[in-house]
Amino acid sequence: MIGRLCLHGKLHHQTDVPVILEQTGGRFHRAGNQRLVVDAQIADRMVIENLRERFQIDINVLPNGFDPRRVGLVVCDLDSTFINVECIDELASLSGQRATVADITGAAMRGEIDFAASLRKRVALLAGLKLEQLEQVYRTRLETSAGVEMLLSELAARGIPLALVSGGFCFFAERLVRRFGLFDSLANQLQVEDGHLTGRLEGTLVDGQAKAYFLSQACKRLSIMTDQVIAVGDGANDLPMLAAAGLGVAYRAHPVVQEAMDVVLNHSGLDALNDFLGWINGSEYGW
Repeated sequence: MIGRLCLHGKLHHQTDVPVILEQTGGRFHRAGNQRLVVDAQIADRMVIENLRERFQIDINVLPNGFDPRRVGLVVCDLDSTFINVECIDELASLSGQRATVADITGAAMRGEIDFAASLRKRVALLAGLKLEQLEQVYRTRLETSAGVEMLLSELAARGIPLALVSGGFCFFAERLVRRFGLFDSLANQLQVEDGHLTGRLEGTLVDGQAKAYFLSQACKRLSIMTDQVIAVGDGANDLPMLAAAGLGVAYRAHPVVQEAMDVVLNHSGLDALNDFLGWINGSEYGW
């Protein structure tokens, strides 16, 4: 039985909210910017799916074991989550291989092909690119996703760190860590010789299991438990990390990820995560 729902998006309170309450059997509760349905009585998850589709809003289940007041870390996927592009696809556009690489990326993110093999195949197609071209992509193609700055501001106010994880590349992740003062990052290292990409990786490949292991090790460094983590991602290679966290969030994700997660954000920016945090003044929720 589902007990707590969090709502994001445009709602008409005189018309939409009564329908949602009627179908969920809960009570509407507002605290600050949060809109919650508490004491919901839902046995069929399709009720939530139908409401999402009908009102084009995000309606999400807050797991009973998740305590927003105890969040101690946010771990966020990089490509198409923290930022608005897949860096490898943008690099491939400079090598004339965008269509081929984008097709492989999509299949990997949907979980249709092995991620590690697909990454090596895509990286091979980047051989010959100059480091200056990677810098060009960073400066001209990368934009943070909607709501990132509001999320980071809220996390800073609460003293909650954010780490980036990526099946992409250190070149971009490390620059973003320095730019925003983030906790840490994990990504793949591109091999470079004479200022050009060789088409190979160095070190251990970052796949789904590596992301989950990074999350667990970050918790040890911070002396927190994994159930105090919010993890956010969009691709199949994020699933182990999302499953390991106290709250796994599918952000504008591929269907295989959305189907596995209680929390799905399709209509909101990343600042919606602020509503999954405890109150900065220490006040209690109303459920």
